[in-house]
Amino acid sequence: MGDPEAAVDPGGGSAPSPGDRPRRAEAAAGRLPSWLGSIRVRLAVLYSTVLFGLAVVVVGVIYVGALRTLDDQPISRQVRTIVPVGPNTVVIDDREQVDPYLYIERRANERALQTLRTYSFGSLAVLFGTSLVVGWVVAGQVLKPIDRITAVARDITATDLSRRIGLEGPEDELRDLADTFDDMLGRLDDAFENQRRFIHEASHELRNPLAVIRTNVDIVLADPDATPADLREAAEVVQRASERMTRLVDDLLVYARRGQLSLEQATLDAGELVVEAGADFRAPADDQHVALEVTTEPGLAVIGDRQALRQAVDNLVANALRYAPPGSTIRLSAGRAGPWVFLGVADEGPGLTPDQQAHVFDRFWRGDPAEGRAQGRSGLGLTIVRQIAEAHGGEVRLVAAPGHGATFALWIPVADGAEDGPAPAGATRPSTTA
Repeated sequence: MGDPEAAVDPGGGSAPSPGDRPRRAEAAAGRLPSWLGSIRVRLAVLYSTVLFGLAVVVVGVIYVGALRTLDDQPISRQVRTIVPVGPNTVVIDDREQVDPYLYIERRANERALQTLRTYSFGSLAVLFGTSLVVGWVVAGQVLKPIDRITAVARDITATDLSRRIGLEGPEDELRDLADTFDDMLGRLDDAFENQRRFIHEASHELRNPLAVIRTNVDIVLADPDATPADLREAAEVVQRASERMTRLVDDLLVYARRGQLSLEQATLDAGELVVEAGADFRAPADDQHVALEVTTEPGLAVIGDRQALRQAVDNLVANALRYAPPGSTIRLSAGRAGPWVFLGVADEGPGLTPDQQAHVFDRFWRGDPAEGRAQGRSGLGLTIVRQIAEAHGGEVRLVAAPGHGATFALWIPVADGAEDGPAPAGATRPSTTA
């Protein structure tokens, strides 16, 4: 028995399979002349064919109707003649006789049909050429918005997605297409902007623990009299920084895949965060001849992500170290005010003007742009602090004055707080209360 799936055509060959039809269609399309590759040409031919076909039908109906009406007109009639041949006998003679009037009418009808044929074929020939021109113009008008969409798409690059088509006109399919394209560009622009922000945030967040590791390792290696306790302390700092980097890399991977960071919810002691930050930044502060003072209160339980809150505190301490002059003091403190726990960092740097305070938490704001570029700052540190505080249901506050330093306070709700209320206004100096 033969293969049941094999099909044989009447000519004896195998019938084409369904999979062969698209390939044959593509091959046939590839054999078309190059001038038919333009959709405008194809639309013009389509419009012309439709218009010419309708004209042929109309003219054909008119001609057939005229032919059926005029072509069958008789030109003769029967004439009966009675001829007497005797006293009581007559002969009736019936014969067909051409009527001169009907003959003239018949000839006139034939000429009218001939004239109608001549003018009909001439009109159809003129109409065919005219329909091509009209189809070309109409196709151009129809495709004009497509040309604009194409031009805008060619001008758009991955680094500049601010262009929009902005097609005006009636609410038709092409307007919907242009609006859909604009919406897609907006989503792509947001995606590329998020990608750029992700790169900046990743580099910024990885820089702080790397700086802590490098500084502590350099100090221990440069000290020939380093004791085992010093080495152990430096190793513990490096271990904590490595753990933060590991968690940070994991969060960045999650953010890259899902578009958001993962935050754990666990009860932790906010005072320990400040103590650990002071220990980690002790070596960099000594290297800059800046003193670190740490003040905490017992029982500062909050619910949140330990690594994220450490990132926020580290960003504040790194920011304070950047502006603290040699011989000054940076004060780290943790305490409670009603249903809120604060984590404060105060420095004795140049402070901030009111205008600077209004923009200090803005993304990518770096104060003096030239100075920010020279220092390699991304302008994301304080923005990340605000995001972490808001993700924990809190906020970050600032108190600063030109020439009198700046104080940043991170306010987080307490873990067992039955009370509810707004965070205290402002951020008090951590050396007293917050």
